[in-house]
Amino acid sequence: MKVSIDHDLCQGHARCWDICPEVFELDEQGHGLVAVPEVPPAHEAKAREAAENCPERAITVS
Repeated sequence: MKVSIDHDLCQGHARCWDICPEVFELDEQGHGLVAVPEVPPAHEAKAREAAENCPERAITVS
């Protein structure tokens, strides 16, 4: 599974990082970044939860 963040949509709520810090990190302004684009199976459920909880729907899961 792969994840990506649309940086034009991200508003920096940091929910992705709060839910799944194993996959997401924050930049210096608090906007989400993908630390692990190829999500290991052990973290897939949390990465999906993070995407579902993004208010801007900035996270894409494929």
